[in-house]
Amino acid sequence: MDAVNDAANHSAEPAPGPRPEGGHRLYPRVTSFRMRRGAISPARQDSWDEMWPRIGKDVADEKLDADAWFGRSAPVVVEIGCGTGTATAAMAQAEPEFNLIGIEVYKPGLAQLVQRIERDKIENIRLLRGDAVDVLENMIAPESLTGVRVFFPDPWPKARHHKRRLLQPETFALIASRLIPGGVLHVATDHADYAEWIGLYGNAETQLIGMNEPTGGDPEAYRNKAPIGFERPITKFENKGLRAGSAITEFIWGKIES
Repeated sequence: MDAVNDAANHSAEPAPGPRPEGGHRLYPRVTSFRMRRGAISPARQDSWDEMWPRIGKDVADEKLDADAWFGRSAPVVVEIGCGTGTATAAMAQAEPEFNLIGIEVYKPGLAQLVQRIERDKIENIRLLRGDAVDVLENMIAPESLTGVRVFFPDPWPKARHHKRRLLQPETFALIASRLIPGGVLHVATDHADYAEWIGLYGNAETQLIGMNEPTGGDPEAYRNKAPIGFERPITKFENKGLRAGSAITEFIWGKIES
């Protein structure tokens, strides 16, 4: 199935300017995504020029002040790999009580989402362009996120490419450190081998506790008290995969409350 919302699966044209050691800052983990070019239509470029200065930022070393950026105080949910934003927009419209931040490296995909945000007048989405690990390490403060979502990350199926997978043990630890106590990590994949990998390393992270069956938890015990919902929109890409017989595995963990 095509990945819908996946920072590790999309890429962008090489950005201009000097390239620091290890690659351009927007794409430092050059093995974590596939280079791909894409054109932006004039209409989307117009939306980008109009909206990006207000709703978008490139990866940087300054910690985010989410309340100032959104103009309100609300729980923050990060979606790693928002892609073209089909699910992102649907979740934002269904969850107006949350401030949603999408992370993505692929500019044409972001431009499509920016255009949708402008067209549908969605006020509770902000976008960060850059590698997700870089963003989490340098822009997101510890214990500041109510939720993190990672839907259909690139499985990098060949064994020699497994090191390129986004969800490594270190990434689980990093994500958990950015969640508030009781915050939720929600991951979905349609790739059986990656599902096994995700379950192995996610369940091994000592900061997290399982909240649904694949993580060894009871969803009914957590569903009503979790700070974010366990539902997610089904996109056309996922429907295509389901028709082809793909099995979806969802993992939901909570940050242990001390």
